Amino acid sequence: MNSAPPTRPADTKRRVGSLEVLLFSLIALAVSAGAMSAFVAGDPRLSTAATVFCGVFVQALPFLVLGVVVSGLIAAFVSAERLSRWLPRRPALAVALAGIGGAALPGCECGSVPVARRLFGPGTNGAAALTFMLSAPAINPVVLVATAVAFPGQPALVLARCAASLATAVVMGMLWSRFGRDAWVTRDLPEPPAEGSSRWTVFSEAARHDFLQAASYLVVGAAAAAAMRVLVPAWVFEHLAGNLIVGVVTMGLLAVVLALCSEADAFVAASLTMLPLVPRLVFLVVGPAFDVKLAAMQAGMFGRQFAVRFGPVTFVVATVIATAVGLALLGGGT
Repeated sequence: MNSAPPTRPADTKRRVGSLEVLLFSLIALAVSAGAMSAFVAGDPRLSTAATVFCGVFVQALPFLVLGVVVSGLIAAFVSAERLSRWLPRRPALAVALAGIGGAALPGCECGSVPVARRLFGPGTNGAAALTFMLSAPAINPVVLVATAVAFPGQPALVLARCAASLATAVVMGMLWSRFGRDAWVTRDLPEPPAEGSSRWTVFSEAARHDFLQAASYLVVGAAAAAAMRVLVPAWVFEHLAGNLIVGVVTMGLLAVVLALCSEADAFVAASLTMLPLVPRLVFLVVGPAFDVKLAAMQAGMFGRQFAVRFGPVTFVVATVIATAVGLALLGGGT
């Protein structure tokens, strides 16, 4: 009688994952830093693009870390079901509460995306999470103080930015509660740890997943912003000051392609003294709501079907509301 073949031991070889790829990439960049610096320094356009890329990435990274820490804490302590019990049943009240609550997260848009993904749930919960995602990077105290410092003696601009950004977030939340579809969110959260796992395990796994997911798309968005910076001619600004509509549209598009951190964009807007305040307000409201890095991060965290619908509508809503609020509170001032 033939004996059964011996059972092969289970294959326990560890696969190379995203964390290992990130570490290998960082080591490779560190080793080749000298050669890359010499190559980039020899071309002014490459040097400009590298500066923009590093500026966008370095500005956003600390707030991205803050965001994924918060998202990890949410995964460990707050479920979407629990959040839905805390929120008012009426969609309008839930969205308004989430919009105002965005002031409590002192971070930028890169940190709010993973937090919103953790909070996202069906129905009212999803609308509130998206409202929070848009309001947090635009109306938190750090951003408003930075705006006041960048525009000294112009408190009306700070008020206009807060009002227009909050209105944009609330309107988008209401639009999602009315027309949004949960099926558009095609990216799933990672499988939860085994039942009985400690809260530290849940926190660390969620934070690691969200950081690697969001950081990879942040790199894509920062690269797109760097490429667009060197492709936009300097003479464009000379044709904006005389036409409000052209100035508003152009500054909105510029906010999309430059992808500045919401803590730093006020200083860029303040430097554009050749433009009226209204186009500069549009720049400040559109940027934290929709830009190339946010589009990439939302595609990574929520899915492409969500990103291609939510992003363009956000751009239109933010531009229209910022223009209306600017005309009402700022007039045609410079």
